[in-house]
Amino acid sequence: MKSLSRLPMLRNPRFWQVARVIIFCLALLPFVFLLQGALLNTLGADPARELALETGRWALRMLLLSLAITPLRELTGLTGLFPLRRMLGLFALFYAVLHFIVYMVFLLALRWSEIGSDILERPYITVGFVALLILAAMGVTSTKAMMRRLGPRWKQLHQLVYVAAMLALLHLLWILRTDLFDAVFYGTILFLLLVYRLVTRLKKRRTRASRRQAV
Repeated sequence: MKSLSRLPMLRNPRFWQVARVIIFCLALLPFVFLLQGALLNTLGADPARELALETGRWALRMLLLSLAITPLRELTGLTGLFPLRRMLGLFALFYAVLHFIVYMVFLLALRWSEIGSDILERPYITVGFVALLILAAMGVTSTKAMMRRLGPRWKQLHQLVYVAAMLALLHLLWILRTDLFDAVFYGTILFLLLVYRLVTRLKKRRTRASRRQAV
């Protein structure tokens, strides 16, 4: 697959600039369609629940796509993919924030006194809120300036993205309960991503160990 990186078109910076714009627009489309559905009242009998479910699903989808960028980059050698990881990660945060806003405005009707008790007393909301906090922390620290400021701690913080993904998946499945398709589909993708990360980490450790023995 690394032969792809030798294709002239995929080595052109202009190609990746256009690709990032296109992917940005595509990632924004679900928000546009949901906003249109809310304004035209075409989201079904329970529009609040539909908004909550779809914003939650899209937050998880964007997060999984963001996590998939590193394996794709390593397998194909396409360095132009790297900026997409941050973009998709920020879109995951964007849809997660929308999900939380829908929950507060339409499901709780801005009853602020109930938000804290819901987070503490309802486990599925607790795990979702923790995932949101992790994504928010990663979003705030996603700039180059924060990378320099945090140093090695930046990488440690951003490794929590897998924890956020697992919590987000648990949160969504807790809400859907009987929808086995979502459980199998998103769960399988996350499992494969975790396995790939584990395998590559073990390979790197073995490589470092063999180099030390050679010295």
